[in-house]
Amino acid sequence: MGTYRMCGCFTRKFKIIEAAPPPDVIAAFEKYAEGGPQMTAEQLHRFLVDVQGQGGAKVSDAEEILLQVLQKRHHMAKFRKHALTLDDFHHYLFSADLNPPIDNKVHHDMTAPLSHYFIYTGHNSYLTGNQLSSDCSDVPIIKALKRGVRVVELDLWPNSTKNDVDVLHGRTLTAPVELIKCLKSIKEHAFSASEYPVVITLEDHLTPKLQAKVAQMVTQTFGKMLFRPESECLKEFPAPEDLKYKILISTKPPKEYLEAQTNKDKEKEKDSDDDVWGKEPTELTAEQEDEKTDSDASDNNQDDEDSDAFEPEVDSSRAPGYKSLIAIPGGKITGRLKEALKVEPDKVRRLSLSEQALEKATVSYGTDLVRFTQKNFLRIYPKGTRFNSSNYKPQIGWMHGAQMIAFNMQGYGRSLWLMQGMFRANGGCGYVKKPDFLMNVDANSERAKLPVKKRLRVKVYMGDGWHLDFKHTHFDTYSPPDFYTKVGIAGVPDDEIMKKTKIKEDNWTPVWDEEFTFPLTVPELALLRVEVHEYDMSEKDDFAGQTCLPVSELKQGIQAVPLFDRKGEKLNSTRLLMRFDFV
Repeated sequence: MGTYRMCGCFTRKFKIIEAAPPPDVIAAFEKYAEGGPQMTAEQLHRFLVDVQGQGGAKVSDAEEILLQVLQKRHHMAKFRKHALTLDDFHHYLFSADLNPPIDNKVHHDMTAPLSHYFIYTGHNSYLTGNQLSSDCSDVPIIKALKRGVRVVELDLWPNSTKNDVDVLHGRTLTAPVELIKCLKSIKEHAFSASEYPVVITLEDHLTPKLQAKVAQMVTQTFGKMLFRPESECLKEFPAPEDLKYKILISTKPPKEYLEAQTNKDKEKEKDSDDDVWGKEPTELTAEQEDEKTDSDASDNNQDDEDSDAFEPEVDSSRAPGYKSLIAIPGGKITGRLKEALKVEPDKVRRLSLSEQALEKATVSYGTDLVRFTQKNFLRIYPKGTRFNSSNYKPQIGWMHGAQMIAFNMQGYGRSLWLMQGMFRANGGCGYVKKPDFLMNVDANSERAKLPVKKRLRVKVYMGDGWHLDFKHTHFDTYSPPDFYTKVGIAGVPDDEIMKKTKIKEDNWTPVWDEEFTFPLTVPELALLRVEVHEYDMSEKDDFAGQTCLPVSELKQGIQAVPLFDRKGEKLNSTRLLMRFDFV
């Protein structure tokens, strides 16, 4: 019972009523229980195969579901005969633990070279907040690793006495953290969420003497965990399966740092989103600049950190131990981009582009980008004016095979929700196998309008759990919330769309029972976006939960979809009951 204060001394009381099962659930129960009051394990098994698309399910799987539901709801003994009532059946379908929308196990082929995977990648992983004045710490690194992030970025600078190494965002007011502290935290937490390799990308602004010290720290900290390439130039990257529980270092060889040119980012545009949740993905494309867009402009092609670096020239052979640590060599772009994207038969490497440079490159060199990323790494990083640690649209990079879309993990909002959604795939291990069309040698990203490959039909039945996760006056001081759901697709431009349900007034357990169909030209890169909002007549609508799910991983049938807060933390009880079918 919720009590809401009206004008003066009047109050209104609303009872929170558990919503009845939707008609589709009732119809399924009646059909598979064959008109009886209870559903046996054999009948549930037929439902799992026919409706839920679980062709490999066994009767024993259905028996295990029955046991879990009945023990949870009725605390029944193991040895009595098991069967589900309609309410038990509804409870099972609406349980995010028993009936999740995607699989939580690694199921992609993990034996291909590393370059064949999208990899969950962080940008300036040590920052706790904005890019200019927040503290540097190992805490956000730990948090990222626990969420399955596999690429951690560290900026290395001499400390104040020039005898040790700090991690900080150079030439800003960010307070430093010691490198050794970051390395130890990475070692402790690297494999807490995934057994697959962690890549540490180093942006190094050090003298050869300090580079040697870094080599010693890295070697002593990680020991046998550290992957050292057998030769200076790998012809092909190893597979994730062969690198389980390994740490890889990626950076430019010392000499290339010394040759880096100084170049400040010339952009002056405002970079904050007016919407606290971030802009819609279709609005996130960086603005096209009027200036000359020749791809050999160094301000577009150099990493933002590199553009600030200047060291006196010394012989790179003075840091041989440091160079031997590099498993994924980085490289700066000298000359035209088309030349830099040439695939070398006996050498693999990593290139970095800013988000704006990528957008410009896709116009003229889309095919070259795809071909380059079939063997080599392409890392995309946020433009230098994202001082508030906001993010950008990841789909542009994914469409062209870029493996490392570096994101500010503290930059909460819609862009990060998309990133989190993509890496819920493949059991959340941080590696997602790229679709086959991106590994085709003749792949052409400048294709004509693509035909619809499949259609996703989504039905939004109902929602529940807000009254357990929020105070009864959180959304509205005077009455229960008025919820509606937005559902749509993020992906290639032709597939992107958002639709929404009707508003259900004064109801903590809204029932919408609305269906939407989404044509998909590239389902392999499509993400299902779901957001719930509470309608507010006088002010901006309130946020009430969100999730993003990879379309290629969606389970068929009626599923319980857990919702997450703005930061991507799972809400304890709030969830939607939805149905997914491909037609």
